[in-house]
Amino acid sequence: MVRQRWVSFLGCFVAVAVGVAVVTMSGLILLSGGTGVPARLAGAPVLVASPEEAPASGVFAQPPPWSPERAERLRGALAALPGVDAAVPVRDFYAQAVGTEQRAGERQGHGWSTAALASFGLTAGGPPAAAGDIVVDRALGLPPGERVAILTAAGPVDFTVSGTMAGPGYYVTDERAAELAGGVRVIGLTLAPGADPARVVGSAREVVGSEGRVLSGSARGALAPERDEMTRWIGAQVVTAMTALSVFVSVFVVSSSFAFTVARRRREFGLLRAIGATPRQLRRVLYGEAASVGVLAAGVGSVLGLLMAPVMAGLLVGGGLQPVGFTVRFTWWVPVAAFALGPAVALVGVWWASRRAARAAPLDAMREAVVDAPPMTRGRWLAGLGLTGLGMACAAGTAVAGPDAMVLLGLGTAMSLTAGLTVLSPAFTRPVVSALTRPLAISPGATAMLVRESVRTAVRRTSASVAPVLATVAFAVLITSTVETTAGAETVSEAAAVRAEAAIVPRGTPGLSAAAVAGVEGTAVLSTTVYPGAGGSALLAAGVFPEFEAVRGAPAPAEGTVVVSAAVAAAHGLEEGAGFGLVFDDGRTERLRVAAVIGDDLPHQLLLPAELVRARDPSALADVVFRTGGPPARPAAELGAEEVSVLEQARGDDAEEEGLIRLFTLILVAMTAGYTAIAVGSTLLTATSDRARDFRVLRLSGASRRQVLMAVAGETCCVVAIGAVLGLAAAAPALLGMGHGLGENLGVPVEPVVAWPWVVGSVGGCLLVGLAASVLPARRVLRRAGVPGAGEGG
Repeated sequence: MVRQRWVSFLGCFVAVAVGVAVVTMSGLILLSGGTGVPARLAGAPVLVASPEEAPASGVFAQPPPWSPERAERLRGALAALPGVDAAVPVRDFYAQAVGTEQRAGERQGHGWSTAALASFGLTAGGPPAAAGDIVVDRALGLPPGERVAILTAAGPVDFTVSGTMAGPGYYVTDERAAELAGGVRVIGLTLAPGADPARVVGSAREVVGSEGRVLSGSARGALAPERDEMTRWIGAQVVTAMTALSVFVSVFVVSSSFAFTVARRRREFGLLRAIGATPRQLRRVLYGEAASVGVLAAGVGSVLGLLMAPVMAGLLVGGGLQPVGFTVRFTWWVPVAAFALGPAVALVGVWWASRRAARAAPLDAMREAVVDAPPMTRGRWLAGLGLTGLGMACAAGTAVAGPDAMVLLGLGTAMSLTAGLTVLSPAFTRPVVSALTRPLAISPGATAMLVRESVRTAVRRTSASVAPVLATVAFAVLITSTVETTAGAETVSEAAAVRAEAAIVPRGTPGLSAAAVAGVEGTAVLSTTVYPGAGGSALLAAGVFPEFEAVRGAPAPAEGTVVVSAAVAAAHGLEEGAGFGLVFDDGRTERLRVAAVIGDDLPHQLLLPAELVRARDPSALADVVFRTGGPPARPAAELGAEEVSVLEQARGDDAEEEGLIRLFTLILVAMTAGYTAIAVGSTLLTATSDRARDFRVLRLSGASRRQVLMAVAGETCCVVAIGAVLGLAAAAPALLGMGHGLGENLGVPVEPVVAWPWVVGSVGGCLLVGLAASVLPARRVLRRAGVPGAGEGG
């Protein structure tokens, strides 16, 4: 059966193979871990890190530092261990050469003693001896003795290059680093010659106990920058969504293809029933065919996934969805599990079609007509209405859900309505086709009439061809329009909440130094991370000035107080007037009084006095400065600052994350379009290949070869148009609900934005693939068939 009808199974084979390849590739990427041990710490065989708190969802921050007294006590105890040559406390601070670019969150300044922990060393010159000396990366091209301006949190500072290193970073004297850096989170251990690292690790754990983590070998990779962890998290969301979408669409394609194949083979199944085959045997035949195709496709897909994983990892790194240095590591059971998934997907997809095949009657062997009525059984009605109802319920939930649940409910709406409309498609295909093709009924010429009647009467063929187009348009509209609608709504909401004339934002720097803020009539927002003194997840805090209340409408805390968001207050049992102990970046604890509890609409969870943040976090930088008066700011170029409008600042506030989201969108839409090409091409190729007899009848009736091909092309255009209309109908409730929900959450009117270029591109792609898969096979069939008697089988 599979050999003789290989065209019918081609789409299933390709869909399962691609699905298994995506699962294999995604599994390997997800299990490959991080980028390895940071080069600046890789020279230390043993690292001791401060205790790691449970991270909050979507918040990536360093663990809290030790207090200065505890850090010094641990350093002394570790340095006294047998086999330890030195215990070096790591102090990092913000440093950036003027004229270079640096990612947000990076602190590339270090004390010279930590150079002993790096996997690279000096290439020229010597270590810093005075407060004005600095060792820089040789990639900067600065020889020893050269003067260089280095941006710090206070502003630009002139240093003299004393030496160059074979790796990144800026190294100053330990005394200067202690002035510029916060607390100690890592102590690196260098070992004496011949010392046993395993014995040192055991001794260090006895000394540290619950006060820290002792890391050695590959476990030191846990100290990778938190920025890399966030990038890896975003990349993990991308590949997870790819996997889920791939499995769903694979089942969808297999189910649709087998349903159409069963409809075309009813005479064959009737003949088998006539010679004694039981319904159970017919189901087993289809299961066997699906399993055979699934096993072959899974084998090909597993190999493809192994080959694609390194390529995909490179694309993710290049697109910013994985950190630089990320590589794929082979895990043997991933392709094995993905291989087992192939037959499972094929069997799940064929389940419904096998039930229909089992209902074939012996008299079906006598049937000649290829026109079929909508076979809407009670079970199909219940399934279709149930899925459609679930989709509408998800759409209603989207209108009242929070931001996190909104995306999931929107995706559930599209998936449920897509599946529901597909199951119900035989019931409304004829009326929808009649309405959309009405212009063809009054169009002169036999070709237009033939196109309309063929699409209206061949319900099975039309429904099977419409389904993949429906799914593609629905997902393309939902994914792209959700991104556009959400981004536009958040930008407008954030800009509307700010009362300022302009905004000064960083350009090429992680933030704005104090020098960039000085002299501007307005208020700055400094970012820092604090930790609840009683334990808990890191909290994102902003240091603000009194003018902040007039600009953002949130109360600015006075000295000794803190303003907390409602979520933080609920998590820690806080109320106005309560005390709240916080550990700052220097490791010291401050107990503050809660001045107010505000909503969760600000990007930060806490508001602190700016002076306190600057005192406790020497590397704190301002995210933005809102100018409320005075002349336009013209900061010096070396400060890495630029004045823009408030709307532009709101639009670019999360520009990097939005860029990653848009890349994510492109990947998902490209995957959906790829599956559509498979499904549309397979369905139309099978349908066209089985219509040799129809084409002969048309030729004997006087139709020219060109007219037959025009009729086939017209049918394909109608099918794509119907699928596009139904796809828009499936996505519309989710978009409307999301627009209402965003408006309620953000407090501004939100109009759903349809990304028409993506929609037109998706529909155009479906049309091109459909025309290629229908017209070219029809042309080949006409060329081979000639014009024999109409009674010949096809």
